[in-house]
Amino acid sequence: MGALNVVLITGISGSGKSVALRMLEDADYTCVDNLPVRFLHEFITSRRENAGERIAVAIDARSADELGELPEIITALRAGNTQLRVVFLEATDETLLQRYAESRRRHPLSDRMRKKGKVLSLEDCIAQERELLDPLRSQGQVIDTSGLTPGQLRAWVRDLVQADRSPLVLTFESFAFKHGVPRDADMVFDVRCLPNPHYDPVLRPLTGRDQPVADWLAGSDDVQQMVADIEGFIRKWLPRYTEDTRSYLTVAIGCTGGKHRSVYVVEALARHFAEHTQLLVRHRNQPGLS
Repeated sequence: MGALNVVLITGISGSGKSVALRMLEDADYTCVDNLPVRFLHEFITSRRENAGERIAVAIDARSADELGELPEIITALRAGNTQLRVVFLEATDETLLQRYAESRRRHPLSDRMRKKGKVLSLEDCIAQERELLDPLRSQGQVIDTSGLTPGQLRAWVRDLVQADRSPLVLTFESFAFKHGVPRDADMVFDVRCLPNPHYDPVLRPLTGRDQPVADWLAGSDDVQQMVADIEGFIRKWLPRYTEDTRSYLTVAIGCTGGKHRSVYVVEALARHFAEHTQLLVRHRNQPGLS
């Protein structure tokens, strides 16, 4: 009997778990939202007879009193015949506050604390939730949904769950420093020191994936040296990350606008690491690029 395929969606409230779960449901996963932690092991075990079934479970701060038990349960499931991927979604405080203002929903911890006779601000609820969920961040892939469209998040989760847990999933991601450093980055490289195609009126509307921009950047010795240096650093240390039983490594490349230099460098690195079995490419600030 093959291993059961399970995706556990968790993370900060307001970070997009409902969007991710609906995408998995559309992909023919059996989805369960807000499953109490104490039932997770029993539920997964009960599904092992269903060969080929794919299961997605969402667990978050609504199960606050039981979250401390979840890392141990995850370890036990992985030790058995279960292929378990954990996807941890989060966002910046600014993004979360904006989303709550737009949805006008209450934070799940506010009702819980009110029943205990305490009144917490939304900011306090978010801070408490981060502390509560922090042990789960190291269990799998972290995705910072700040600034992502629902379509981008669906695509990123779809790509992630289609990748095997072994070997390590290597992700190259471009971003714009003006929008902040992605919280899901394991390594961050700043390429703002490189020549900028933005100042060429012909190249400005294009991206780093367009051939004129790629040719322009490829003609710079500094650009080629930067790509070579980043590649060398990753090749040197990637085996150590793998030995550390890490399943995912996200390398973020940033420039000012996330349009030309960072996109080009990410694409160049992806070509250089094309032999890596599980490789993902993301362009955070260019929704039209995959």
